[in-house]
Amino acid sequence: MTGFTVPQRLVTTVVLLTLLACLGSATAIDLNPRRHILIVGSSTAYPIIAAAAEFVGRRDKLTTPVVESTGTGGGFKFFCGGIGPSYPDLEMASRPMKGEERAACSKNGIDDMREIKIGYDGIVVANMKGAPKFVLTSHALYLALAREVPSPGDAQQPIENPYQNWNDIDPSLPDLPIRVLGPPPTSGTRDILVERLMQRACLDQASLRELQASDPDAFKQRCYALREDGAFINAGENDARLVRKLLVDPGALGIFGFNFLDRNHDRLQGASINGIDPTFESIESGTYPLSRPLFLYVKQQHQAFIEGLELFVDAVTSTRLSGKQGYLIEHGLIPIPEKQRKTGDPMEKSSGGT
Repeated sequence: MTGFTVPQRLVTTVVLLTLLACLGSATAIDLNPRRHILIVGSSTAYPIIAAAAEFVGRRDKLTTPVVESTGTGGGFKFFCGGIGPSYPDLEMASRPMKGEERAACSKNGIDDMREIKIGYDGIVVANMKGAPKFVLTSHALYLALAREVPSPGDAQQPIENPYQNWNDIDPSLPDLPIRVLGPPPTSGTRDILVERLMQRACLDQASLRELQASDPDAFKQRCYALREDGAFINAGENDARLVRKLLVDPGALGIFGFNFLDRNHDRLQGASINGIDPTFESIESGTYPLSRPLFLYVKQQHQAFIEGLELFVDAVTSTRLSGKQGYLIEHGLIPIPEKQRKTGDPMEKSSGGT
């Protein structure tokens, strides 16, 4: 009987494919490393960093980085997942990294990380032009958004939020139903909002100050919870989509980053908070109550196999992009004051994985 001879090339191919399958998907990915920088994170920072990516790709002949808007919290989960081409190189964030996120990074071998403050933004409360303009206090916002508020008869006794109209809170506010479109729990904007607004309002109550000292987790559950009765609407991570929803809902207010208000200044108006309007100058100076820094987190270990990573970071932090007259100003970045930039201290700090 004549035997059938299998071509050697086919045998080699079958063996190679079998080996790859056995080695697992992570090794297979490592055999084909990325040639582009991968950036994830804040939807607020997205238009700024996306503009920087296009600029560097065009001017510095670098493969244009891929920028994905995942929200700050969702981005940190991905960023801290591990080392290698299947994980992001940079995280753009609208708040500092939390302790539990640092711990996740450390657990997964990310032990050489840089935290860079690239500029500022502000959280705004805005509505359509032509609708009533809101003059708000931080306390009025708390009473509008919190799931539980102090009882009017006993400030130490919490009750389910009873306020349905803005003028129920303050007669000077418009006679409109409370309807606020805002960010989800994974958003850095949401984190800053609850810490700056909800927490501070709660700490005005003696019983809640005691609760924070005795049971911090219970305090957060009590004070960080937003309404779930339809007055607050989770509008998702994408600030641009939130703005589009706002433009077809003249009775609603939206909570999002200042750069989206600035881009739509002909159609939207920002509410003042505690007597201060959200402007470039008030956010830069820090006088606006909801000013906040924006950050980049850099996975230093990726410089070994991701071409141009250091070049991109240097470009973003350079005066030509993020300085007072930099390219990113027109894309929504509020620059770090020159005095701070010259000292170098507020601009960047080492941030290991521990």
